[in-house]
Amino acid sequence: MNRPATLLDDVLTLNDDDEPTQKGRLILVEDCVETSGAFVLHHLIKRFLSSSDNIVLFVAFSHPFSHYDRILRKMGCNLAAQRENKRLLFFDMLMLECPDDGVEGGLIALYGNIYKAVEVNSSNKNVTIMIDDISLLEVAANGSTKDVLNFMHYCHTLTTQFGCTIITVLHEDIYSSGDEFTFPLQMEYLADITIKTEPLITGLAADVHGQLTILDKGTIGRSGSMKGKIHNFRYKIKENNVDYFYPGSRA
Repeated sequence: MNRPATLLDDVLTLNDDDEPTQKGRLILVEDCVETSGAFVLHHLIKRFLSSSDNIVLFVAFSHPFSHYDRILRKMGCNLAAQRENKRLLFFDMLMLECPDDGVEGGLIALYGNIYKAVEVNSSNKNVTIMIDDISLLEVAANGSTKDVLNFMHYCHTLTTQFGCTIITVLHEDIYSSGDEFTFPLQMEYLADITIKTEPLITGLAADVHGQLTILDKGTIGRSGSMKGKIHNFRYKIKENNVDYFYPGSRA
């Protein structure tokens, strides 16, 4: 099925339904209070569900299912139907609260559930794991950054074992300075692609809501070297979609 491509799709090479180019990669969406990255996650949910060969395993710490369903319906994607058809596996983690003496055990149990779901579905489908978001996962883990990083490293092994794609959101601005800021840096190191939503340097504008900076570390080529790419463009959020464009490309 051919769909209208956006600039974001072009940069992430998500235009070919038959060739999952981001298979086996970890995509990190970093945002801040001024420019929420939720619209990027919503776009990717719809994109990855658009192919019948894909299954999305969504781990929600931020909102209930009804929140995502309402937003995606406006975008032309019925999450309730996708869940009924078992193409969307929704893990509601809003009430997850690990006890002080059992943080590691709680996250291991969650990973075990994710692993089982991936193992069952990966034989004939491409599985994408989405986590919204790891900042709130850290809250559920009583602020244990170490345990959350261990959890993400465990999840990352699924990219090589089963060829999963992992997409997660991190609120960068809550890690202000010092030791706290090492968490975003460690996640950026783990990620193959980092998508940052940022306010414009020039301040607010009526026709531009912010800018996206996308760092793609690339893949190892035949020469053994890795060639990365950086893309920067702007966006405007509308009621049912988002416009992406390069600076100066609009009159």
